[in-house]
Amino acid sequence: MKAAIIGVGRMGRRHIQVVRDLGLELAGVCDASRESLELAGREQGVATDLLYTDARSMLERTGAQCVVVATTAPAHCESTCLAAEMGTKYVLCEKPLAVSLAQCDRMRAACETAGTRLAVNHQMRFMEQYTRPREIVSSEAFGGLASVTVVGGNFGMAMNGTHYFEMFRFMTGEPAQEVTAWFSPAAVANPRGPQFEDRAGAVRITTASGKRFYMEIGDDQGHGVKVVYSGPRGQLVVDELKGELSLSLREEAHRALPTTRYGMPSVETVERIAPADAVAPSRSVLRALLDGADHPTWADGSLAVATLIAAYVSNERGHVPVRVSAGALPEDRAFPWA
Repeated sequence: MKAAIIGVGRMGRRHIQVVRDLGLELAGVCDASRESLELAGREQGVATDLLYTDARSMLERTGAQCVVVATTAPAHCESTCLAAEMGTKYVLCEKPLAVSLAQCDRMRAACETAGTRLAVNHQMRFMEQYTRPREIVSSEAFGGLASVTVVGGNFGMAMNGTHYFEMFRFMTGEPAQEVTAWFSPAAVANPRGPQFEDRAGAVRITTASGKRFYMEIGDDQGHGVKVVYSGPRGQLVVDELKGELSLSLREEAHRALPTTRYGMPSVETVERIAPADAVAPSRSVLRALLDGADHPTWADGSLAVATLIAAYVSNERGHVPVRVSAGALPEDRAFPWA
């Protein structure tokens, strides 16, 4: 199968490796920046006749059946819709899915009309740092998941925050129902260019059943990523960059005691897990899309965008809770995410 990549920045170049790892034929790569194309040629050994500056020309000439959209977010909608229009069977789009809810809807409609299968590169269900915690928190010993808390450096609400919004949905099996946010006052310069903005701060999310998600990534924080999963009888701490999982469970004799007895004797264990990686889980997402297996869908990506927009709205309205539901969020407003 022929595959093409639109956008060969840092993540796009990783997708070149993904395509090759899966045994697909790399038919072309496209980027408006000749500098990025030359870097892809040198770094990934892409032949010069496979380098394009115009996506339509590339798709016309190559007839690629699989397209990876790895541009910055403002071009996701246009590139995905173009791929669908050109008859592409499979599209894997980077996150965040789009910069507005209206764009998310356009992408869905274009792909449905063309019969194109669309996946979003939210890879949580394929990463051990989430699959292993999901297994642990669902155990009888842990007692189920009550809350998730993410504390990290200033990694951006859109760039990485959307991944954690999808992680929370994956861990709980529930969509976000309500979002409250407190953004850091200043917008830190974005490494992808002055036209982009990705806010720091704090977010609280709740689901219909009362499960909670907290994320603290203030602009005065600059190191590490740790995630704490809490339940009635256990606490699990994952150092995602180090690849370490620390589990504390009440001793079995004390598990029936109320949650107010939080200091009971416990069993402590430490596991090594695969550290955060971009290539392997992206490969798993694309493989699942091509095989018709479980993969992060348009609905998953669109929900992450809606959750992010709800955070913006909450912050602007004085940190009030905002519902993640039809009619509660601006449809056409475009946000300056990269």
